Amino acid sequence: MTNTLLKNITLFFSLLVLVSACKNDEEPISCEGTMFGLPVANTGLDPSFCKPSCECKDFNSRTFSASEIASLKSWELSTPIQELNSNPYDLPAEERDPMVCAIMIENLAAKIYSLGNYPDPETAEAAGAIVTHHDACGLCSTLPDFAVYAENRDIGDGVRACGLNNILQPFENLVECIEALGFTRPCAQIWAYNTVNTRENCFTPCITNTSYHNADGTLSNCLQCDEDISGPVFKVVAGRTRRNTGLASSICRFCEEVKPVDHDYPF
Repeated sequence: MTNTLLKNITLFFSLLVLVSACKNDEEPISCEGTMFGLPVANTGLDPSFCKPSCECKDFNSRTFSASEIASLKSWELSTPIQELNSNPYDLPAEERDPMVCAIMIENLAAKIYSLGNYPDPETAEAAGAIVTHHDACGLCSTLPDFAVYAENRDIGDGVRACGLNNILQPFENLVECIEALGFTRPCAQIWAYNTVNTRENCFTPCITNTSYHNADGTLSNCLQCDEDISGPVFKVVAGRTRRNTGLASSICRFCEEVKPVDHDYPF
């Protein structure tokens, strides 16, 4: 080996070490100002401003095939979730410690599973469970309810239509309308109570507002009212929301608010 070739090889490896060192010294990507979602006409934001990914968290919202959605809808809980027998908005939102909700497969062939709370994703995974969303399990934590969110990223529009079409109808009619969107009955019930509570407290800002966002990405007056007035109870009772499930939806969220979830289910 000639001295020139040896010098070139040495220089090449020196450059590799230098590049590697530079990469390790790179500043973390900031989440500030970046938004996560899948805009539709009512979103009111340009798709270049709101994307189904958060680079700052190295996370992309997963998409699901029709067969995967169908499979998710066919799974059954070993212990069914109890229906709501009273209005949860009659009481203040319960405070809970940070945790994750995860599924434990009990019978793969029969597609039977249970839900459980764990202090963090690592503990859930160590126990052999699959994280389905952040925060404690609730009425909408089931896999069929997840399938509804995953299949229709603008599901809130369908719920709002149910609310408008059943203003003068019995509460049960509203529940049945939301249940017909694909939700399990307990999940449909908390959505119905949320709809009534928002209608009673946010009617004025919502009656004339069709856009989900202001130009700067903040929520419209209607959605902000719903967030403030109905959101705290809904989050605790429902358990699953789109942002704590890591699903991009028509309502864009700043990346700081989004909780990544892989959703590696055995379809």
